[in-house]
Amino acid sequence: MKQIFEWERLLFNNLPESFIFEVIFRSTIMFIILLLTLKLAGKRGVKQLSIFETVIIIALGSAAGDPMFYEDVGIIPAAIVFTVIIILYRSVTWLTGKSKKFEEFIEGKTECLINDGKFSVSTFRKESLAQDEFFAELRIKSIEHLGQVKHAFIETSGEISVFYYEDKEVGYGLPILPSLFYAKSKFIPTDGVYSCSFCGHTEEQKAGTANCRICKKEEWVASINTKRIT
Repeated sequence: MKQIFEWERLLFNNLPESFIFEVIFRSTIMFIILLLTLKLAGKRGVKQLSIFETVIIIALGSAAGDPMFYEDVGIIPAAIVFTVIIILYRSVTWLTGKSKKFEEFIEGKTECLINDGKFSVSTFRKESLAQDEFFAELRIKSIEHLGQVKHAFIETSGEISVFYYEDKEVGYGLPILPSLFYAKSKFIPTDGVYSCSFCGHTEEQKAGTANCRICKKEEWVASINTKRIT
């Protein structure tokens, strides 16, 4: 009776048993490459999922999909890939529980982006987050200017969490509405309260030109102190 399946080809694709060790080696190397690549991509590249979770999804998806569609990919090597990924997953999970430094390397850590209504410039430079993109995130939360924001953090998931000043504590701050922010200029037209367009430092300025006391930049935006509308 003729066999329905060619079992040797289906399971191993006529590959030698020694190929199993090559599959284990390939899986380990690709797992590490995926992990490092997504780590370099930054938090915003993998928003809502951790870098580690994204690596697992990509690796398992590829391992499951290839033997479904390609007849030259054996089921046994694919199953070995799954086994290796699960072992690596368990190993990395164990290491993150044992080492705080390793956990921060894999998952990252929460960083402060705004502190007391001003940018935390040193942190902001480290994150792969453009100012325009960050402003858009704040506007979605109905924020008009930085004087409404006490603290803002970028979480390990890439989400932005914000803590607000109470209405009675809201002060002047850098406006993030495009029509106001892009009116920034190196020349201060009249006396008033202005914010540095780079770091958000806010103070009274005389008409003319000035350098920010915090970041030494020289572009200013007229500050506003409106209350937040929720």
